Parts: sequence; C-alpha cells; structure tokens
Amino acid sequence: MVAKKSQLHITGVGEEIAALAGLPWDQPLESWPEDPSLTAQRGISRHIVRLVRSTPEPDSEIYAVKETVEEFAIREYEALKELGLRGAPSVSQIAVVNGRLDADGNELPCAIVTRFLPFSLPYRVVLSGSVTQHEITNMANALAHLLVRLHLLGFWWGDCSLSNTLFRRDADGFAAYLVDAETGEFQKHLSNGQREHDLDLARFNVAAELEDLKLAGVLFPDLDPLRASESVITRYRKIWKALSEPQILPANDRHAVEKAMRSLQDIGFAVEEVDIKMAGDQSTLTFTPKLVAPNYHSLRLKELMGLETEEFQAKRILASFDRFRSREIEKTPDKSEAAQRWLDEVFYKVVDSVPSELKGRVEDAQLFHEVLEHRWYLGERSGRDLGLDFATSDYIAQVLPSRMDSGR
Repeated sequence: MVAKKSQLHITGVGEEIAALAGLPWDQPLESWPEDPSLTAQRGISRHIVRLVRSTPEPDSEIYAVKETVEEFAIREYEALKELGLRGAPSVSQIAVVNGRLDADGNELPCAIVTRFLPFSLPYRVVLSGSVTQHEITNMANALAHLLVRLHLLGFWWGDCSLSNTLFRRDADGFAAYLVDAETGEFQKHLSNGQREHDLDLARFNVAAELEDLKLAGVLFPDLDPLRASESVITRYRKIWKALSEPQILPANDRHAVEKAMRSLQDIGFAVEEVDIKMAGDQSTLTFTPKLVAPNYHSLRLKELMGLETEEFQAKRILASFDRFRSREIEKTPDKSEAAQRWLDEVFYKVVDSVPSELKGRVEDAQLFHEVLEHRWYLGERSGRDLGLDFATSDYIAQVLPSRMDSGR
C-alpha cells in the first residue's frame, strides 16, 4: 500500500501562517507535547485541545488547537471571525488546518486554531481554591453579561456553559469570554424563543458543571448548583430588562433621564440613542433605550489614556484618576495632561515596581486594582492610611508571589 502524500492546507490570518506551519501537524493532537505551565490554563473540552507556543521561546504567541470535524471547524472559524468584527467578548480565530496525514499516510482530524486569551482562566481553575459564594455570584454575573452581549448582537450560542467560557479577573469580579462557537449562529434578530432556549441550556449546563465539582469535593458543601445556575438566568433577565424595556420616570425630576442613563452605565453600557415620550398630563415620561453599546468605562479610559482594560478595572482606574485630578486641578488643569501625569506618577509607578521575576503573573490593570484594595486592607488593619508606596511594596512581597493568572 502506497502512503498518501500530505496535502496540508492552512487557511487563516496571513501573518500567523508561518508560525503555524512549523507545528507537528503529522502527529495526532493528543500526542503533542504541552508546556506544564499551560496545562492548567486549558480547562476541559469534549474535543482534544492543546495549548502550544508558536516557537520554543517562552514569550512566543500561544495558540489553542482543537481537533474537530472540518464542517464544524469552518463554521466556528467564520462565527468567531464575525464575533470579532462585531466587538464581542470572544477568543480570536487564527486558522483552519485540514489535509493532515500521519507518517503512515493515515488521515488526521481537521483542526481549528484560536489565539490564547492572555490572563484567562477556565472555571475549574477559578473554583479550585477556597471559593466563596461571592465568587460564584461574580462568575454568574459575568456569564449572564456575556450572554446578554451575544444576544444583543443577534448571536444564538447554542451551548452556553462554564466549560465554553474563559474568565478574566475584572477588579472585584470577572469578565467572561466565549471560547467555543461551534454550535452558534447569527440571526438578524433573536426571537424571545431563541433567547429562552439559550437560557434553558445555560441553566442546565451550569448546574451540571457545578454539581460535578461539588461531588468532587471542590465546592463548599452548602452550595446549591441549581440555585447558582438560576442566578445566571436571574442576572441575565435583570440586565436585559434594563437595556430593552421602558422605564416610567417622574417628569418633574430634571435629573431623572440622567439617572436612568447612569444606571445603565453602572452595568457597563452606554446609551447611544433613546426614545422619550411624555405622558398626556406631563406627570410622567417613558424612557426607552433604543441603541446601547457595551464597555462604557473601558472605552472612556482608552480614549483618555490609551489603556485597554476590562470594564470594571476601567471604572476603578477612572475613579483613582478623578481623585488625583481633584487634588491636582490647579497644578494641571488640562485633563489630557493630568491623565499623562497620573499614568507616570501613579499607575506606571505601581506597575513598574514589580521585579522581573514576578512580572506577567497578573495583568497590569488588575494588579493596580489589587494594590488599591491591599492599601485599603492595610489601612483598616492599622487604623490609618499607609500610602500607595507602602501598599505596593507589601502587596509585591506578601500577595503577588502566590498569584498566577497567566500561563506565561
């Protein structure tokens, strides 16, 4: 029998192709070597998945490679591409690899390659430590927020679960990212029935995943998986209602509309267009969001300082900057100049204090937030503010060595 000649075919992002071509595509994915530091970042999947570096260099690009059916790989690649174009919180598509043959000429499964999301954590890693109800609630809120954003874009997920989600720390909570779009599809507009179907899947999947962890002894005994999964649905409905249903406001309150808009900003959405109708007797008005956009705080921060952060990291950073500016307004009245001063004198002073051997463990904006939290904790314990410099040094010495959000 004559072995087939390899007809390896890689379709994807142009600048990434050269790096991908050097990976061992003639070997089954389950036999690929994996850096031990990345194994814990991978989580679980119904498919064979490996996290690999593009080169042996420790700082090289990290990819997630998944073996699947060619039809599904192409479908997922296109879905991720469209999600990226629409600004959805999801991993980025890199390539579809087919025509794989092993050394004996046997066909190997098609593979889809995505970019590893830096500082992301699978839910089993997040829940593997001393987990509190607060952390469970934060994860539920993040997953609900992700599902709302996908539905606003007209994307039906079809397999919403903790396993298909990656979490990044976002100040005191988490930001959630879709990591598996194999079953998803775009619609011009999702019907209520389609949204409810996604919610039913989320309710079942999350409860089953948490039940598995509880049986394994990972979660605290009092946790009710069904109740926890239901909290995802409850939070989703609350956000969806705030973004889509009319609010009846008192017409004689001059700040009522501003308050309604700020309530949406507090959950991370900017109102770009509204519909306001005055009642006949002018005692009430109806406020209806017509067009909303996510990442209100992070977009403001990026415009002001050029920092790219998660939403509630940005909210915390902007609050720190506002306090700085109120103290320094006479010295630096220009907002852009004040922002540059704050970056140099506050933010980067903290971030750059991390010694080289501890760099890269925690994303910069998250590290800054945690230093501020540590400063508050030290102040409560000592009865006085010990200052940002002391808090930074103490955090680096006492907290950072035990933290590791990155696989790098």
